[in-house]
Amino acid sequence: MIGHNGVWNALYEAWSTGETSGLATVVRTFGSAPRPAGSSMLVTAEGRVVGSVSGGCVEGDVLERARETILNGTLQRATYGISDDDAFGVGLTCGGTLEVFVEPVNTRTFPELAEVIESARAGIPVAVATVLDHPRPEAVGAHVVVRANGHYGSLHPSDAPPGLMDGARELLRRGDSGLLAYDTEEVRVFVRPIVPPPRMLLFGPGDFAAALAAIGRTMDYRVTICDARPLFTAADRFPNADEVVTARPDQYLAREAAAGRVDTRTVIVSFSHDPKFDIPLLKTALGLDAAYVGAMGSRRTHVRRAQALREAGVPAHALARLSSPVGLDLGGHSPAETAVSIAAEVIATRYGGRGEPLARRAGPVHTLRAAG
Repeated sequence: MIGHNGVWNALYEAWSTGETSGLATVVRTFGSAPRPAGSSMLVTAEGRVVGSVSGGCVEGDVLERARETILNGTLQRATYGISDDDAFGVGLTCGGTLEVFVEPVNTRTFPELAEVIESARAGIPVAVATVLDHPRPEAVGAHVVVRANGHYGSLHPSDAPPGLMDGARELLRRGDSGLLAYDTEEVRVFVRPIVPPPRMLLFGPGDFAAALAAIGRTMDYRVTICDARPLFTAADRFPNADEVVTARPDQYLAREAAAGRVDTRTVIVSFSHDPKFDIPLLKTALGLDAAYVGAMGSRRTHVRRAQALREAGVPAHALARLSSPVGLDLGGHSPAETAVSIAAEVIATRYGGRGEPLARRAGPVHTLRAAG
């Protein structure tokens, strides 16, 4: 399995049997498009459908295009905008515009897929670059698999525009999908990273951690729950966690960071109310370049915690990154409601959201970031 990515797992399963599948990918979006670039929908020869490119708006038309692609082996492109007045017109009722690229995938058209999957399963980040437009028709649909220290694929070197590998590696480094255009868009290449899922590290077991683990998993995080006390870390208490670890929190986090398993996408939340665990953990966490660091507790607890962290040598700029008390003010109280508020703050932090009702805002509903 590649994390929780159903499309690529199903694609490889069909590819391994020699089948031809139709893979539809959102390669460009404008305005309030419902899904970001990189979103994919797979249609297998047997009629199985996995994934989504629009959340339902144009899925029927894309499905038919994928079926045609499976039957005749041709590439297809389609651009969808706001629906017209025709009730049977195909468009995005929610607004925005998206461009979809549909390609046939089998062992002939994508021979590199096995190595892509093997790299992903080994935790090695790779990016798949697919040629969408090229002056030479033979180059359209070719793939290049890009790693941090090399690349390989079916695109002939003479057909690769200068700067393609550097551009693809930069997207891979950021974990973003993106469209690279060259020579006034005469050559267009779509790059999609396949990287290990981001991690959500939850320290201090209990109902709140269990509730956030469930939400974190649906958000495609790899969720770890850690506590120093074996009595509280029985795996069956946390069915939605990918792993449950018994270790001193700060020491576990330091080991994971040293091993390169904490990055700029990692979410760290402390549910501990014990300063002997909480302070060393947060000091370690705030010294890392993680996406989000939060700690549960009252405002009074936060004041004491902040003072202890200052005394432990945490500088002001690092302390300013701590979300404490954790979560957005949604008015909830239960573990599940609190988990929603924390997840909402994680999302707002990731995308720069303001956490206010969309009904009070003007402009596009979604300002989309590429899907990694």
